[in-house]
Amino acid sequence: MTDSIVIPVQNAREPDSSRSSVGTDQEKVTIVTISTSERELRMMERNVSTRKFIICFLGIFVFYFYFGILQEKITKGKYGSDDRFTFITTLILCQCIINCIFAKAVRSYFVTTKDPAPQKLYVWCSLSYMGAMLASNYALKHVNYPTQVLGKSVKPIPVMLLGVLFAQKKYSLAKYLCILLVVSGVALFMYKDKVPSSMASSESLLGMGEMLLILSLLLDGVTGAMQDRIRDSYPVQSYDLMYNMNKWSCLWLVVACYHEIIPFFEFVQRHPTVLWDVFAFGMTSALGQNFIFMTVTNFGPLTCSVITTTRKFFTILGSVIIFQNPMSQRQWMGTVLVFLGLGLDSKYGKELKADRKK
Repeated sequence: MTDSIVIPVQNAREPDSSRSSVGTDQEKVTIVTISTSERELRMMERNVSTRKFIICFLGIFVFYFYFGILQEKITKGKYGSDDRFTFITTLILCQCIINCIFAKAVRSYFVTTKDPAPQKLYVWCSLSYMGAMLASNYALKHVNYPTQVLGKSVKPIPVMLLGVLFAQKKYSLAKYLCILLVVSGVALFMYKDKVPSSMASSESLLGMGEMLLILSLLLDGVTGAMQDRIRDSYPVQSYDLMYNMNKWSCLWLVVACYHEIIPFFEFVQRHPTVLWDVFAFGMTSALGQNFIFMTVTNFGPLTCSVITTTRKFFTILGSVIIFQNPMSQRQWMGTVLVFLGLGLDSKYGKELKADRKK
C-alpha cells in the first residue's frame, strides 16, 4: 500500500520511473509516491511512548507501594513473639546508603559532566532532607500509616506558603481553591470524635504524631526550595541531587545513630529476617526515585504528580486491607477530598500557569 501527495516542483525535468509530471514549462506538478513506512514509523514511536509510560507507571506504583508496606511492617510490626524494631535513625541511614550507591552507579554510567554546584549547598539541603525523613518515620510511632501517608500528601501546602512568604510567588484562584479542598479533607480526616471528659485531657487534635508530620512537611518545603535554588543557579542533573543529598545525609546519620548501632546488631542477631526487610526498603526507595526521574524527564511533572497521587491513595487502601487499619466513613470522605484536590491542582493549576506564560 502507498499514499500519494501532490507537490509543486519548479523547472521539473522529464519524469523517471518512480514519478510522473504534468503542467507548463514554468511549473510542473510532480506526483511523488510516499511509502507508508513513515506512518508506520510514527505508530512505532507512539507505541514506544505508550510502553515507556506503562513502565514508568508500574515502576512508581509497584516499588512505592511495596516501600509503604515495608515501612509499616518494619516500624509498626512485630518480629518474633513481641519484639519491635525501634531503630528509626539506623533504618534511614541504611536507606540513604542504598540511595547513594544507586545514584552513584547510575550517574557513573549515564552522566559524563561534572557536578558544578558547591558542596556546601548540598550540606544544608541534606539536613532538611534527612530531618523530613526522620520526622515522618518517627511519626509512625504515634499515628497509623494511612494518617502518615495522607499527611505527607499535603506537601503542596507548605511549599505554597513558603513560596508566598519568602519567594514572593503568586498563585491563581484555582490553586487556592484546590488547596482549600485539600485542607478541608485533612481537617475532616484528622478530626477526633468527642471523647468522655475523663479522656479529654489525654487526647487532643494535634498529638506528637501530627506535630512530627507538620515538622516533616515544613522540612520538605525547605528542601524543595533549596533544590530549586540549586537547579536555578547550576546545571545539575537529577542524579547529582540524589547522590550528594544522600551522601551528606549518611555522614550526619552516622553521627546521630551511634547509640543505636550495638542494639541494632543485637536485634539482627535475634531476627535475621529484618536485614532483608531493611535492604528491600532501601532498594524500593532508590528504584522508586529512579522511575520518578524517568517520568518527569519523559512525560513532565504533571504526569508524575498524577501517578504519585494515585499511588498514595492505593497505598492507604492497601494498608487498610493488609494491616487492618480501621478508617471511619468520615476519614474516607476526607481522604477522597484530599486526593480530589491534589488531582485538580495538578491538572488545572499547571494549565493556568502555562496560560499566563503565553
